[in-house]
Amino acid sequence: MEVDRVDEVPTVRVALEPLSVEHADEMWAVLADPALYRFTGGDPPSREALAERYRAQVAGSGQSGEQWHNWIVRRTDSKESIGFVQATVIDGAADLAWLVGVAHQSRGLAVEAVLAMVDELVASGVSRVTAHIHREHSRSQRVASAIGLERTGAVDDDGEEIWGDSTAGN
Repeated sequence: MEVDRVDEVPTVRVALEPLSVEHADEMWAVLADPALYRFTGGDPPSREALAERYRAQVAGSGQSGEQWHNWIVRRTDSKESIGFVQATVIDGAADLAWLVGVAHQSRGLAVEAVLAMVDELVASGVSRVTAHIHREHSRSQRVASAIGLERTGAVDDDGEEIWGDSTAGN
């Protein structure tokens, strides 16, 4: 199943802007806080490493039947980039990920951005969504719950819990 490419997605407080390599300069500052890596591991990327990552993401997976959807999350009032949302789509199922910079957390912006992404993906043909969340990452768990995902009881190879919607074959 081929899912249509989605362009900019506006909401009340945020807009999802399709990822480009040029976003690396402004996103580098958002991703520079080491606190963001507590549950995912790793360190903040350099500007060069982030640009290289974005080049790969913009190019796509290269796998037949697999699509990558990547958006920068931007506040609608200030136009400031505050994070990203992304989905890997295979056969009508989307595996979601999101990140909002520390300075913008606990305001409902991640929920708003992820809901907008899910709405666009569903409108484009996605029928199931999942997310992999660290067992101690309560903020991501709250986002997942707010968008209608539930713990499935499954754990991935990295030890993260898999959350899914009610149609995800839990």
